[in-house]
Amino acid sequence: MSESTCDEQKHFVLVHGLCHGAWCWFKLKPLLEAAGHRVSAFDLSASGTNIKSIQQVTTFSDYTMPLLDFMATIPPEEKVVLVGHSLGGLNIALAMEQFPEKVSVAVFLTAFMPDTVHKPSYVIEQLNATIPEEGWLDTQFLPYDDENVPNQTILLGPNMLSSKLYQLCSIQDLELGKILVRPGSLFVNDLQNSNEFTKERYGIVKRVFVLCDEDKLINEDFQKWMIENSPVVETKEVKGVDHMAMLSDPKQLSVCLLDIAVRLA
Repeated sequence: MSESTCDEQKHFVLVHGLCHGAWCWFKLKPLLEAAGHRVSAFDLSASGTNIKSIQQVTTFSDYTMPLLDFMATIPPEEKVVLVGHSLGGLNIALAMEQFPEKVSVAVFLTAFMPDTVHKPSYVIEQLNATIPEEGWLDTQFLPYDDENVPNQTILLGPNMLSSKLYQLCSIQDLELGKILVRPGSLFVNDLQNSNEFTKERYGIVKRVFVLCDEDKLINEDFQKWMIENSPVVETKEVKGVDHMAMLSDPKQLSVCLLDIAVRLA
């Protein structure tokens, strides 16, 4: 098998990003499993095949609940390799905060990576400040139906997907994304009112950041800024990949993740 394969089986938990679902890992999951490891990938609330609509999900914790429920079922003696992509970085951060003893290493794949100083919304706000309104292209932003819920829904448009997320992916992968993306939310207002992640829990878990050099959504400079803002035990880079690294180069990403798991998990 691969040189990165080891005798000890690891358990990878893959967490998707905004508007996506477990389906986006369909190329990576079998590669990790072929190397002898266990892989769990599932839909967050109102994502993929999850039956909720985004209008029914009012807090970031609600949105993360499928991951948190899953983490609660992991036996005390088991540790997982948490992999968060894009907005999924904040989902795995919440899981790290609640279950630090169950995470051997957390991998932020061109993902929002919070610190322990600012509110969880900080990294989202910093990125949003760099993107002009026209930079979102045909992305749709709509208020929730309930005026008492200050959330905004987001649906990434076809032009946004093709030019800033999937620009190095195959046409087939892009078409799959266009068909399967669903409205999501960044839950900025809720995250602004949430407690900071703590040094005593989130902060004790080993973190690795995987840079994607051709990402046009969370660009390389911003990825590096997040690493400077909240230093990690290791930074790795996958080259020639866009925001959807698991689709544009799943083999390179699998080798990267296997190496991290073998050495750090």
